[in-house]
Amino acid sequence: MKSTIKKKTYKAIYRLLDKVSPLSVDCGGLCSAACCNCGGDGLQEDSLDFDMGIYLLPGEEKLFTRKEPWLKWSVEDAEDYEFPDSWHGKIYFTRCKTPPHCPREMRPLQCRFFPLAPYLTETGDFTLIWSPVELPYQCPLIQEKMELEPSFIKATHTVWKRLIKDPLIFDLVEMDSKSYRKDSRSQIQEVL
Repeated sequence: MKSTIKKKTYKAIYRLLDKVSPLSVDCGGLCSAACCNCGGDGLQEDSLDFDMGIYLLPGEEKLFTRKEPWLKWSVEDAEDYEFPDSWHGKIYFTRCKTPPHCPREMRPLQCRFFPLAPYLTETGDFTLIWSPVELPYQCPLIQEKMELEPSFIKATHTVWKRLIKDPLIFDLVEMDSKSYRKDSRSQIQEVL
């Protein structure tokens, strides 16, 4: 699977997102870093459940060596998972082996964007919404619809506007958006 996004662009995106955070304080302190700990389940490294991991966006794997001591990797075929039909070949799933202590500057994009999700309306307009994905833990940011830092929202919006120029990522956002609309449990709530 070949992304049109170059490694240097991903590096620039990481640098931009290093400067922002959902709150002015570490939101992990509100929930004991539930998203890093996947609910604080205390799983050992060899029993990690990759359904709970983070998948990397196409091309994002170029930023990693796959030898990072703090990450557990799984390489899977895109066709075996619910990804867009345009996704063929390998996808990379990661999970932190040392939660909540990971190199913050190397967190995958899906971690950096949370609790926001990209969304394309039925008319094709792009916006950000509160992540409607069902989670195995409670996120206070989502549950309480806490006010997020404007700089975080703006940077996340800017990055997603760039990312969806890649056809593979656009297909993913379009597929997810349609799925959110179909799922009666999803509550689509715009942040912008």
